[in-house]
Amino acid sequence: MNKKTIFKKKVLLIAASISAFIYISWRLFFTIPLNFGIMSFIFGVALALSETVGVIEAFSHYRSLSANVSPELPIIEKELYPDIDVLIATHSESVDLLYKTINGCIHMDYPDKNKVHIYICDDTNRPEMKALANLMGVGYFGLSDNKHAKAGNLNNALSKTNSPLIVTFDSDMIPRRNFLMETVPYFYLPRLKKDKDGNWVDRTEDELDENYKIGFIQTPQSFYNPDLFQFNLYSENNIPNEQDYFFKEINVGRNRSNSPIYAGSNTIISREALESVGGITTGNITEDFATGIKIQSKGYTCFAIPKVLANGLSPVDFKSLLKQRQRWGRGCVQTISSFKFIFGELPIKAKISYIISLLYWWTFFRRFIYILSPILFTVFGLVIVDCTLPEILFIWLPSYVLYNLALKYLSGNIRNQKWSNIVDTIIFPFMIIPIFLETIGLKLKKFAVTPKNKINSKNTEFKYAIPHIILIIATFIGLITCTHNMIKYKNIGSIVLLFWLCMNLYFLIMALFFMLSRVNFRDEERFYTNIDVVINTNNLTINGVTSDISENGMAIILNTPEYIPYDDEVNIIAYTPLYTANLKGKVVHVSTFNNKWKYSIKLTNVTEKNKREYLQIVYDREHTLPTKVKSNTIKEVSNNISKRLHAQIISNRKLPRIPLNTTLTTIDGIPMKVINFNYEYILIKANKSTYNNIQLNIGNDVLLDCTLCTIIKGSTTALYHIDNWKEISSSESLRSNLLKLVS
Repeated sequence: MNKKTIFKKKVLLIAASISAFIYISWRLFFTIPLNFGIMSFIFGVALALSETVGVIEAFSHYRSLSANVSPELPIIEKELYPDIDVLIATHSESVDLLYKTINGCIHMDYPDKNKVHIYICDDTNRPEMKALANLMGVGYFGLSDNKHAKAGNLNNALSKTNSPLIVTFDSDMIPRRNFLMETVPYFYLPRLKKDKDGNWVDRTEDELDENYKIGFIQTPQSFYNPDLFQFNLYSENNIPNEQDYFFKEINVGRNRSNSPIYAGSNTIISREALESVGGITTGNITEDFATGIKIQSKGYTCFAIPKVLANGLSPVDFKSLLKQRQRWGRGCVQTISSFKFIFGELPIKAKISYIISLLYWWTFFRRFIYILSPILFTVFGLVIVDCTLPEILFIWLPSYVLYNLALKYLSGNIRNQKWSNIVDTIIFPFMIIPIFLETIGLKLKKFAVTPKNKINSKNTEFKYAIPHIILIIATFIGLITCTHNMIKYKNIGSIVLLFWLCMNLYFLIMALFFMLSRVNFRDEERFYTNIDVVINTNNLTINGVTSDISENGMAIILNTPEYIPYDDEVNIIAYTPLYTANLKGKVVHVSTFNNKWKYSIKLTNVTEKNKREYLQIVYDREHTLPTKVKSNTIKEVSNNISKRLHAQIISNRKLPRIPLNTTLTTIDGIPMKVINFNYEYILIKANKSTYNNIQLNIGNDVLLDCTLCTIIKGSTTALYHIDNWKEISSSESLRSNLLKLVS
C-alpha cells in the first residue's frame, strides 16, 4: 500500500470517527425527548443507546481493521516440523461426511507424514465410525456416556496422545493440502526473526523472550456450499458468505489486542498451552470460545490469519442456523459475564475486545429498535428524536455517509452495512429473548451439535416470517401516514422519516423473501471449475474440459457433438497437477453451451483409490463462491422476483441435438431437408407426400433407416426414428460426415 493510499485511509478513518463522535454526543445530550411523555422518553433513550453501542462497535472495527496485523509465515527447516495430532470431532454425522474430511487430512502435505497422526474422536462410540477409521488407516477414540459433549470428546483424545501440536477439525471441515505447511511454521516465531537480507534466522540469546509463546493459530471457517442467506436470496453469485467478514477481517483485526477467537475448528494449538489451562473448557456451551480466552489469559500469543485452508458445510436449514447462532450468542454472554472473565488475568485491551464482541449480540435488539422507532412516530405519534431537519442534514447525514465509506474501504468489500442489516433483520426476532435470558442468568446448559445433513426440500418454515409480516404491515401504514402528513402540512423534514421507513421496508421484504425459501434440488454441491478430462469410449478418445464438478458427477464441455452411448459406462480420466482419477460414468444429459456441447456425467463404479483422488480434485481448491459484494438493491429485488417466478425446467436429453439445416437424399434420390439430428432421431421438413419409411444417405457409405414417428402439429416437420442408430452411431465415417455438415 503506497503512502498516498495510507494517507487517504487515515483521513477517512479520522473523519468517520470525528463525525461519529459529534453525532452521538448530539444524540445523547440534545435530542432525547424529555417533554413528550414517559413512553417517548423510554423509546428515545433506547434508540440513542442503540446508536451509541453501534458507534462504539464501529470505532472498534475501525481500529481493528485499520492496519495489517497478520504475522508473516516463517520459513523453517524440514526437520523442525514436529509431530502433530489431528483430532476430528464427531457426534452424529454420517460416514460419508467424515470420509471426505479424513481424506483431506490424509492428503495434507508434510515433510515427514509419519509425524501426522489422525484420529476420529467419536463421542457416540459408533461401530461404523470405527470401521471407517480402519478403512482409512487412521486412529479411533470412541467414547460413550460423554457428559461434556465436544469438550469431553476432545479431552479424551488429548489424554491418549502426546504430540506438541494439535489440530482440531469439525466433522465437515475438509482441509486443503497446504493446511499444515501454512500454519505450523508460525509456532517458530518466538525463535526466529528476519535479518536485513530478508532471511529467517535464529534470534540471539538476548533477543529471546521466554514469555513469548504461540498458543494457537486460527484459520477462517469457510464453506463450500452457499449459506442460507446466499441461497434463499438467490445471491450465491453476488454476495460473500456471511461468516467471511468475521473470519477474514474482524478476527484477524483482533490480533492487535491478542484476542482472536478460537472457533473450535480449522485451528492448530500448542499442547503446552492447552495443558496449562486444563484442556478444553467444560461446562460451557461454547467450549472453544472459553478455551481461547483462557489460553490468552496465560500469556500465550494467538493469531488469526485470513488465508482459507479448509472448507466445510454451512447450516442448510433455518432451524439449525438459529440453534447455532443462539448457542454462539448465549455462550459468548455466558463466558464474558462470568467472574472468571471479569477478574481474570486477561490484559485490559483483550478484555475490551471481548466486551465489544459481547455487544455484537445485542445488535439484534438494536435492529428491532431501529425498525420500531419510525413506526412509533408515524403510526402512534410518539416522538423518539427531538430535533430539526437542518440538524439531521448537518450532523446525521455526514456521519452516515462516512461510516458506510469507511466500512466499505476497510472490509475490502466483503460486507456492507446494507447486507449486515438484511442478515440482522432476518434473525433478530429469534435472538433477542435467548440473549436476554442468558444475560439475566438463565443459562442454556445443553450443548447442541449443528446438523450437517443435506436438505433436498424447502429449508425454511414460513411460520418464521410472522414477526416480519407484522412489521411490514406497520411500516406500510407508517409510510402512508408519513406521505399524507408531508403533503398535507408541506413538512419537508418528513423526507428523512420516509427514507428510514423505506430502508426498513426493504430489509423486511428481503427477510420475507428469505422466509419464502428455495428448494434445493441437488444431492451434492456443484463447483464451477475447469478440469482437463479424457473420455474413452469403445473406439474413440475425446479430450474435454469440465464446466462444473460434484462428488458424484461432472459436466464436460466438448468442441464437437460426439456420440457417447448413454446406456453404457464410459471411462473418464480427470487430472490436475496434483491429482489423477480414473473414473467410470454414464451420460445423463446433453445440451449446448456457448456454441459448444455440454455432457453431464453421473459417476458409477469408482474404485476406492480413485474415489479418494477424485474427492481431492473436488474439494482441494479455491471454491467458486464470491469473495466480494457484487450486487445492488435493484438487482437483489429483481433476482428474487424473477427467479421465484421462473419454473424449473427438467430435460432428459441424453444425446446431442445437432442442428444440420441441410438437404440429404434418400436412396431413391428424393431430397429431404434435415433440420436436426441426434443419432437416435432425425427431424425432417415434411414434403407434400410424407413417407412412413425412408433411407437417407449421409456421405457415400452411411445409410439411415428411418421410420416415421409423428408429424408435429402446428408445423411442417416430421420426426423419424433411426432404426439402425446403434449400429451406425459409432461409425467413424458418420462422425466425419457430421462434423463436415456442422462446420
